[in-house]
Amino acid sequence: MELTLADVIRVAGAGQLSILIASALVPFRLNFTRDLAALPALHRQLYWTYGGYVVMGIVTLGAISLACADELAAGSRLARAVCVYGALFWGVRLSLQAVLDAKPHLTAWWLTAGYHALTVLFLFFAAVYGYAAVR
Repeated sequence: MELTLADVIRVAGAGQLSILIASALVPFRLNFTRDLAALPALHRQLYWTYGGYVVMGIVTLGAISLACADELAAGSRLARAVCVYGALFWGVRLSLQAVLDAKPHLTAWWLTAGYHALTVLFLFFAAVYGYAAVR
């Protein structure tokens, strides 16, 4: 069985939705309630708002990738634009892996493994959308 580009886009879409599980754990693992309490209310609200926008971006791109994979793989102008967005979104997120200091929070083997798995997924997402955008 040969995977088509549409199949790979669907896998990327499902993968994006699956990483939201890890994303939902971040506020608890990083103790947002305690650490953000020192900030003014507006700063806390903005922090949660920005996080919400990132989550909605991931949900939207994941859902579009699952529901419209054939169209994205077909390469229309709009499909390429969506794929450029996906490649940029995940490329920026991948580059942040190099500068974010997560090591103090990787206190168990499974957290370290998960961190590295996320890095691989970010690379996969950026590559899939990048390939779909330029092919």
